[in-house]
Amino acid sequence: MTSDRSLPIIQFFDADIAKEENLIISGLNLSVNRGDFVYLLGRVGSGKTSIIKSIIAETPLKSGRAKVAGFSLEKIKQKEIPFLRRRIGVVFQDFQLLTDRSVYDNLRFVLLATGWTRGSDIDQAIKECLESVDMLRKSHKMPHQLSGGEQQRVAIARALLNNPEIILADEPTGNLDSETAGEIMDLLTNIHKLYEPAIIFVTHNRALMKRYPGRVLICENMSCREIEISQEIDFSQLLDIW
Repeated sequence: MTSDRSLPIIQFFDADIAKEENLIISGLNLSVNRGDFVYLLGRVGSGKTSIIKSIIAETPLKSGRAKVAGFSLEKIKQKEIPFLRRRIGVVFQDFQLLTDRSVYDNLRFVLLATGWTRGSDIDQAIKECLESVDMLRKSHKMPHQLSGGEQQRVAIARALLNNPEIILADEPTGNLDSETAGEIMDLLTNIHKLYEPAIIFVTHNRALMKRYPGRVLICENMSCREIEISQEIDFSQLLDIW
């Protein structure tokens, strides 16, 4: 992916995000450039997931403005949402693979659902994405035949299928042991270097954050603010969120 890393790919302007009638995030101002790596931290219920859901237009804004991958979230029509989501890859903590079909067919399902029709193109895209996460040789396996780390590699391959400009990683290492978590983080870091998507990484793993520095945003008290860091995160500033 080649793009101008000085240009914002995600912007929120004085945005309020609510779940039903409950205000979750108030006055959000956020700018993420192409190629940024951003950690999103906060306690359960602090608004991290609400921000993620707003980015994919699952949770509408209550007020304010936001622009994601060229789409204005406050104006987006229902029929436009699938086109927005094609430009975003999402990786979940619990993998969310379809258990009744193979690795290959999990990825094929996503491509068919996002408008791909040509069989040879589908096959090529699946093979390239599985190869990029070192899972091509297991494309015939069912999810239950894979380890947790292998399932997460497949989930990352799935997120890469439409060559996304944004990857949202919602605690992708939360269910993995520390060694496997490091392997998944190495994989995401390599993808970040190769393709330069903006990555928003929700985590509570301090060790990963120290090993792979990035921008740090904290959700608390209905707001989301950035902590200024250099190469090393000052974890004394973060103690109140754990």
